[in-house]
Amino acid sequence: MPSPSGTEGRFGRDEELREQSIGELVRQLSEDVRTLVAKEVDLAKVELSAKAGRAGKGAGLLGGGATLGLLALGALTAALIAALDLLMPLPLAALIVALVLGAAAGVLAMSGKNKVQEATPPVPEETVESVKEDVKWLKTPS
Repeated sequence: MPSPSGTEGRFGRDEELREQSIGELVRQLSEDVRTLVAKEVDLAKVELSAKAGRAGKGAGLLGGGATLGLLALGALTAALIAALDLLMPLPLAALIVALVLGAAAGVLAMSGKNKVQEATPPVPEETVESVKEDVKWLKTPS
């Protein structure tokens, strides 16, 4: 008959544990610790994978910024050559294009830098906290 307090399950488990040999308890503890460690490793893999993805996106944005920066340098060079050669409105157009490309390069570079900073340091922080909690739990007497 179930007890009204709902503690029967716990006492039943305590009784079950008392009936096991030390060897069985050690084996069970070993399996539980092995399972816990495996789950912590899986969590660390997932967390590091997510951070690596963010760092990769940031690196891509930095590459895009660098490419646009090179295009801006090419346009600025063309503007300077055209200004010296023609002294007509064409150089002004080239200068405007160069400034727009330069501004876009700056925006991409800053965005990429921010993404890379968000992903560093590449430490699985949630896993570290979880392991700390596990160690604290293991040290606490039952």
